[in-house]
Amino acid sequence: MSHKNPLRDLHRFGVSVWYDFVSRGLISSGELQRLIDEDGVRGVTSNPTIFEKAIGGSSDYDEAIRRHARPGQAPLDLFVALAAEDIAAACDAFRPLYEESKGGDGFVSLEVPPNLAHDAVGTVAEAKRLWALLARPNLMIKVPGTVEGLRAFEDLTAEGISVNVTLLFSVERYAGVVEAYLKGLERRAAAGKDLSKIASVASFFVSRVDSAIDAVLEKRPEPEAKALLGKAAIANAKIAYQHGKKAFASTRFAALAAKGARAQRLLWASTGTKNPNYSDTLYVSELIGSDVVNTMPPATVDAYRDHGASRPSLEEHVDEARAQWDALPRYGVDLKAVLVKLEDDGVKSFAKSFETLMGELAAKRALLEAENAAVDAGLAELESKRFAERLWAKDASVWKSDPNHQKLIKHALGWLTAPDASAAGLGPVRSFADEIQAEGFKHVVVLGMGGSSLCVETLRRVLPLAAGRPRLHVLDSTHPDNVLALEKQLDLERSLFIVASKSGSTMEPNCYMDYFWDLVARRPGAKPGRQFVAITDPGTSLEKLSRERSFRKTFLNPNDVGGRFSALTLFGLAPAALGGADAAGLLDRARAAAKACSPQTPTRDNPGLRLGAALGRHAKDGRDKLTLVLDPRLEALGLWIEQLIAESTGKEGRGILPVVGEPLGAPSEYGRDRLFVRVTLKGHADAAVDKKLAALEQSGHPVVRLELSDPLDLGAQFFVWEVATAAAGYFLGLDPFDQPDVQAAKDRTKELLSGLSGGALPAEKAALRAGGLAAFADDALIAALKTGPGQDRPLREVLDAHLARVAAGDYVCVLAYLAETDEARRTLEDVRRYVRARTTAPVTVSWGPRYLHSTGQLYKGGSKKGVFLFLGDSEKTLLPVPGRDFTFGALIRAQIRGDAAATLAAGRRVLRLDLGERPQDGLRAVANALSGAAAAAQ
Repeated sequence: MSHKNPLRDLHRFGVSVWYDFVSRGLISSGELQRLIDEDGVRGVTSNPTIFEKAIGGSSDYDEAIRRHARPGQAPLDLFVALAAEDIAAACDAFRPLYEESKGGDGFVSLEVPPNLAHDAVGTVAEAKRLWALLARPNLMIKVPGTVEGLRAFEDLTAEGISVNVTLLFSVERYAGVVEAYLKGLERRAAAGKDLSKIASVASFFVSRVDSAIDAVLEKRPEPEAKALLGKAAIANAKIAYQHGKKAFASTRFAALAAKGARAQRLLWASTGTKNPNYSDTLYVSELIGSDVVNTMPPATVDAYRDHGASRPSLEEHVDEARAQWDALPRYGVDLKAVLVKLEDDGVKSFAKSFETLMGELAAKRALLEAENAAVDAGLAELESKRFAERLWAKDASVWKSDPNHQKLIKHALGWLTAPDASAAGLGPVRSFADEIQAEGFKHVVVLGMGGSSLCVETLRRVLPLAAGRPRLHVLDSTHPDNVLALEKQLDLERSLFIVASKSGSTMEPNCYMDYFWDLVARRPGAKPGRQFVAITDPGTSLEKLSRERSFRKTFLNPNDVGGRFSALTLFGLAPAALGGADAAGLLDRARAAAKACSPQTPTRDNPGLRLGAALGRHAKDGRDKLTLVLDPRLEALGLWIEQLIAESTGKEGRGILPVVGEPLGAPSEYGRDRLFVRVTLKGHADAAVDKKLAALEQSGHPVVRLELSDPLDLGAQFFVWEVATAAAGYFLGLDPFDQPDVQAAKDRTKELLSGLSGGALPAEKAALRAGGLAAFADDALIAALKTGPGQDRPLREVLDAHLARVAAGDYVCVLAYLAETDEARRTLEDVRRYVRARTTAPVTVSWGPRYLHSTGQLYKGGSKKGVFLFLGDSEKTLLPVPGRDFTFGALIRAQIRGDAAATLAAGRRVLRLDLGERPQDGLRAVANALSGAAAAAQ
């Protein structure tokens, strides 16, 4: 009876399944171990083509290349260093199987360079070097089965080195391999040396034989010739197997076996089906017999696992196989010529792959060295300035010389000790979380903006949350439709509301608080304070209010931590713990990162300083567009990084623009202003993304790679990025801890709200109309359009004129003060794509008013490289803010008008469109107009 997994079933018939592929990602992801544990894979083979694809086609090896590269180093030496790490790791993974099978299985093959295929002396020397370098008993050195290769094989066997003889196509050459093996064993036995540790396989290639012979048969008219299609390779293999059986049943080998020698096994290679008309498991299912190896490429492994069927087929119809093989010459097949050519082509193919790999390694090393030059220079500067030591000593002179400014900076560095301080104070948070769960609360709602909300949004979307805990929500939008959408999700009686505000006076969370307080208080006998929690700094108006309203809990956060640096304080940890996240585990990772970023760690090994040097030095060199390429599971991390980097560096006319969520393109789509940072989760590689990043690197774009071992590593990432931001601020000559331009939009919003007339905002007159939509723009755009007040121009014309101003090095921001629906998100992504196609500039998409507490600082305080498209709607849903003279609709419209005015006042290029009472229709009209503009530009 067959086992459930057909791959494992093969072992029952005497077949050892080996995997014909190896790469760093295969090992580090745990996939190789899974193949061993679940599929019963018992070995691995590699060759130059496999390594060329693994190293040249991915970025998995970049860090190792940086580590191993030396000035003047030959590409071959660099390759050996890289391959040795993979092969050693694979050998170690198979070592338990090797021991369990008493040396019968668990082997990993590494091939000598194919340019040695006709150099016996060179092959022996290189094989001995690799054998000594790896020092693993379950290593096999691969040697090509050329005439010279067989001489080397005999010598290596006599030396006690296990060899995989490869590129065998004919029974005659295989007979020579067997003879060389026996001679090598006999020489070793004559020298009185141990034979028991030597193992060998002869790699007999299969599918390539059919491909070559079928090409001749297909041209023949005879039905008998057609009947032989797809038969030659199996017949050839069966004949070879019979030869091996006879050789290793001989008295000659019996004498060696008595001294501990093992029979050499045939290994079926090239078992991936190349002809789509043949079964994709043909070269497995028809070659099943005792004491053979079948090394399968990944696709064949997957196919056999899915639908393979095992039977002892190798010794079926052997006479028929001989007859088929003998019949081939009658139909124009010159067997000797075909098989010799296959060997020659195989050697040439591997040599070409190896030559390509050597070229790619040399080019990649050169690129990484050039990329590293800027980072290395930055690290050297940080070391010479004793940056880490001064950072941890809270020496504000690192950034600014003004004493008053230094005082403010010194009071903003509490985040450095937050991991330890938060871990020490986590007990009350956990107790409160248990209390809330025990009382049956079903929802925890964070009412916040900026640093008080973005860290929670990241944590709730990335971390696994324990079952049975309340569902965690975040509200950071003033659009009435978003407020109502959240309300509909809640069971108000079982909802806990967290008002999170560092200053305690932030308008948005206070409005949210008033709204939900009013809803809860309406219930008969309600005690709304029991459903409210505050997180704020000591002495704020929110702390006072929480006492007056008898809030259930007030968490007071250290006041020396800025909002965007507060993820590892109560602002992030309390909501996360209430929602079922492992806050202690998060802090454990953060504390480890803090140690790694401490002055005790050498600067070059400090992850925060390495990242900061990359961000800061590349930005100084003009690469100020930080393009985040995030694993989909880490997408929310982009929101947090975006605020941290933009608000910290976007001031004094310069800064780093984070680009989040932009689809990755080809090298030709990017200017020289990009730095790419790839953030992944271990075990979740994306080959398509890696291939694109490798192409970007090869074209000269720097790529930084960060990997999280699991979601809890978010704690480490928070701390590393905070240190990196502090270092980037140093390189840019900025104070990364203030936000001098944020207040401008807030002041204009308050001014508009103070001028309400009957609950309505002061009227404004559109500068023009664009496809019927009210439009407001800077004077330069109005002049370029040559239009008068209120005149209606085609929407495409207005958008095209606005985007025509985008120059090299600029970026475009789409700022949407709209309800966050799935349809709106999809349409905005269309808008992004069309703007990219029209301008080739980086395009960011942000929701208002969230970005006001995030990237808004950069937009107004950074360089004048931004081109802004504001999208708002008209108030359709009247949702009053209790205790205020305005509605949420009036508030969000005051915010878009206020920020657009502040952005104009900062001298930026601005177009604001009012999409009216049917905003999705208006948004689609914008997308359609941009689609036409993009098509015309191409």
